[in-house]
Amino acid sequence: MELLTTRQALDQWVEDAYRAGHRVGFVPTMGALHAGHISLFQTARQGCDRVIGSIFVNPTQFGPNEDFQRYPRTLEQDQSLLEQAGCHALFLPAVVDIYPEGHQTRVQVGALAEDLCGRCRPGHFQGVATVVAILFNLVRPRVAYFGLKDYQQFLVIRRMVDDLAMPLKVVGLPTVREADGLAMSSRNRYLDEHARAQAAALFRALKRAQELYAAGEEDPAALEATARAVLTTAGITRIDYVAARDPETLAPMVQCKKNPVILIAAWVGSARLIDNRQLIRN
Repeated sequence: MELLTTRQALDQWVEDAYRAGHRVGFVPTMGALHAGHISLFQTARQGCDRVIGSIFVNPTQFGPNEDFQRYPRTLEQDQSLLEQAGCHALFLPAVVDIYPEGHQTRVQVGALAEDLCGRCRPGHFQGVATVVAILFNLVRPRVAYFGLKDYQQFLVIRRMVDDLAMPLKVVGLPTVREADGLAMSSRNRYLDEHARAQAAALFRALKRAQELYAAGEEDPAALEATARAVLTTAGITRIDYVAARDPETLAPMVQCKKNPVILIAAWVGSARLIDNRQLIRN
């Protein structure tokens, strides 16, 4: 696996790949990799000739009181995992490589980014969209892969790619979970033993909403209340949102006739965890 630490080195790698006729797949990450990330690289290997990842903890998507400084950074372990996954190259930019001196331009995001995590984390999705746009321009992939645990993020990025006519395909892959259903996340490292046990309630809440929907419930408020009750019963009381929404627009639904997505953001110990599930009927 080649390590690329400058724009110039990245540009040369990309030029060589396309000159050889390769299809390039890209997986952008913030590091602290886990099996969910690795599944993205494995899928990319199946559909692309060359796979490149990036690790960059993006300062512009963190608020002033968020966890930028303590966000887990495990570069040596990450490199080993990517070697095993067959990643061909890893881009490791410094902040100045992404935001050179004098950088002023930001990507303005629209309605998809205004509610849910957009409401709870002002400026977050502008930071996400901006860094992803920069990375897409630098890497110039044919396909980029994202996990659907960050469902709102995936929709925002897909919308940006469509709206700005970026010449690539954005692929979302299912959430990878622990044995008890907890969605794999870099922030799970913040959980102590008690919080880790509590955190499994997020999946149980989604599962209970699915059972209720499958039984015929179409009132979004009832689905949300049922999921919220599972969280509070587990002792999770700092809840940013539990929301049943349209799966394409994230708009509120009067009645959940079209399979809704239910999304949760809640604090468990010192970790803000998110999860979601699209509800279906057989």
